[in-house]
Amino acid sequence: MSKAFSHFKTITKHRHCVLRHCIKAGIFFQGLRHDLSKYTPTEFLPGAKYYAGTRSPNEVEREQKGYSAAWLHHKGRNRHHYEYWQDYNPKTKRMEPVEMPIKYVKEMFCDRVAASKIYQGKNYTQAHPLQYFQNAKSRILIHPNTAALLEKLLVMLKEKGEKETFRYLKNLK
Repeated sequence: MSKAFSHFKTITKHRHCVLRHCIKAGIFFQGLRHDLSKYTPTEFLPGAKYYAGTRSPNEVEREQKGYSAAWLHHKGRNRHHYEYWQDYNPKTKRMEPVEMPIKYVKEMFCDRVAASKIYQGKNYTQAHPLQYFQNAKSRILIHPNTAALLEKLLVMLKEKGEKETFRYLKNLK
């Protein structure tokens, strides 16, 4: 099977999983629009070229080139990534994280759970998305309120399961 077809299958499977989660979270239209930029040539062609099957092609591209052009394109167009929510603060004269609106935190949660399911396959557990976040937390530039809410949701997933977590998400305003 070609890498392009495998990549297409993976990103489509991921989108469908995110859509199912977004429906449960009460953000249907965000689920429909989720990650459509991955099908553009700027993201799809490197995704196919660097496809590995067990991790993001962006990681492979980054290792080989020192950066990922596909990721730079993706994060600038998809508001469910905390990296989108960074801006120049005129007071501190630095790039700083901006608190994410709740609807995008919901989508980010759905995205992280779906990505864990896709990349972990049969090894997936409800603890994996939390472990992934906790491993990266000290190295990422995310607003403290956004990080706290995401972590709360990931802990809830681990401890109470999907049904209760999505019920909570659906009512979160």
